[in-house]
Amino acid sequence: MELIVGLVFIVLVMMLIIANIQIVPQSKAYVVERLGAFHTVWSVGLHVKIPFIMRVSKKVSMKEQVADFAPQPVITKDNVTMQIDTVIYFQITDPKLYTYGVERPMNAIENLTATTLRNIIGDMELDQSLTSRDTINTRMRAILDEATDPWGIKVNRVELKNIIPPKEIQNAMEKQMKAERERRESILQAEGHKQSQILMAEGDKQAILLRAEADKGSRIMAAEAEAESILRVEQAQADALRMLNEAEPTDQVIRIRALEAFASAANGQATKIIIPSEIQGLAGLATSLSALGEKNS
Repeated sequence: MELIVGLVFIVLVMMLIIANIQIVPQSKAYVVERLGAFHTVWSVGLHVKIPFIMRVSKKVSMKEQVADFAPQPVITKDNVTMQIDTVIYFQITDPKLYTYGVERPMNAIENLTATTLRNIIGDMELDQSLTSRDTINTRMRAILDEATDPWGIKVNRVELKNIIPPKEIQNAMEKQMKAERERRESILQAEGHKQSQILMAEGDKQAILLRAEADKGSRIMAAEAEAESILRVEQAQADALRMLNEAEPTDQVIRIRALEAFASAANGQATKIIIPSEIQGLAGLATSLSALGEKNS
């Protein structure tokens, strides 16, 4: 009987010890109290607590967490009411402060986010608030991070997920966007027409320049050909004179050549020809010889 009681006692002690063995997993932290007061924080590993004296007060996740809050009504500086929902990325850095720093930390963060967002949007007009998401995100992160430090929470990032203006404002914005798109389309069409006219004018200009260049080239070639022909005629005359001079012609030959030249001149358009006296005598001799030849015949 005593043996059975002893075995039962040993089994109960072993079960009690096993029940008080705590294994803390990765990225977790356990806040431990002893007799109702904070004792320590258990990190990753195997831990044993004293029964009825120590207890795990809170199990805290050390991973980065995401809180998606419902849309909050905010009023802009120009009295436009919008619905904005936010997303916060945060991480618990001190499990003790997170456990004892504030009651219901997530509710506190949500309320703090809503009030901070209202304060920031209240200093902006509608158009500014719609185009300043990065500025709003940065300011909210700085304010929330500073406010949650005593709670052992670090705010890593804040994002405005949706900004929903009133239906009337949405309709007005859509009309404005449509008008802006039509204006840009008209500008693009006008620019295209302008460019086409400029290209056509440039083409006409290039064509005129090319025709002028071609005409200039043809004139230059004609002038060069005429000059070449004149030079050849002059060269031929010079060669003839040179050959005549080299042959040492007599006075009779010179006079006959002069007579031939004046005969050629008489065949032209001139109405009056002055004949030198030397050639007149030669001409008379030629006439006499001609008459004598006819008489003999």
